[in-house]
Amino acid sequence: MLKKEGKYQYFEAGEGTPIIILHGLMGGLSNFEAVADFFPKHGYKVVIPELPLYTNNILKTNVKAFSKFVKDFITYKDFDKVILLGNSLGGHIALYHTKMYPEKMAGLVITGSSGLYESAMGESYPKRGDYEYIKKKAEDVFYDPKVATKEIVDDVYATVNDRIKLIKTLTIAKSAIRHNMAKDLPKMTTPTCIIWGRNDKVTPPDVAEEFDRLLPNSDLYWIDKCGHAAMMECPDEFNAYLLEWLKKTNL
Repeated sequence: MLKKEGKYQYFEAGEGTPIIILHGLMGGLSNFEAVADFFPKHGYKVVIPELPLYTNNILKTNVKAFSKFVKDFITYKDFDKVILLGNSLGGHIALYHTKMYPEKMAGLVITGSSGLYESAMGESYPKRGDYEYIKKKAEDVFYDPKVATKEIVDDVYATVNDRIKLIKTLTIAKSAIRHNMAKDLPKMTTPTCIIWGRNDKVTPPDVAEEFDRLLPNSDLYWIDKCGHAAMMECPDEFNAYLLEWLKKTNL
């Protein structure tokens, strides 16, 4: 059930400290279903806005503009401080937002995040019209390829075969490479939780170690037999680690 207010469309559940969730480039709001079910029961408000990845003007189709959108959304909702949780591109947007608007941040959670290493698009991405290739790329996101259901593959296939969405996808990918965060991370003191799949092929485990090394106030948690979208593939472990970290950090 999405709320629609002005230019914002979002899911909201629960009461308490807001956890705002930022989805990835090919990821929908449903990727965070388990998080959205779990945290309202533990005293948190979960809010998942639809990011304007494919609706913004091409000049505003970049990491910086999406971070500004998140900041405007936080202001619109009249939240004081928030916890941002992002996967993949969503993690990158959360990181950039933390750099630009630290005063809005209570905590940051990243999983399979871009921002340091960008091969998320693959060298030969994308081959329009090649369903088997898209299926293989979607399966590579997970440790267990069966998690890439036909519905997920069909969604990605439709995106890369839509000319406008394809152009915007490539624009976003280039923006992610341009907005490398390596120099910024050591100055970012927001408490950060890093949850990573040990078998992530898109942003490999050494990326998580690099985030942990560069961020001055971070904790790193590993999930075994898990790929790029830990909150989808291993939701119970993901939720348990996140809750443990939130309690430890008093958030």
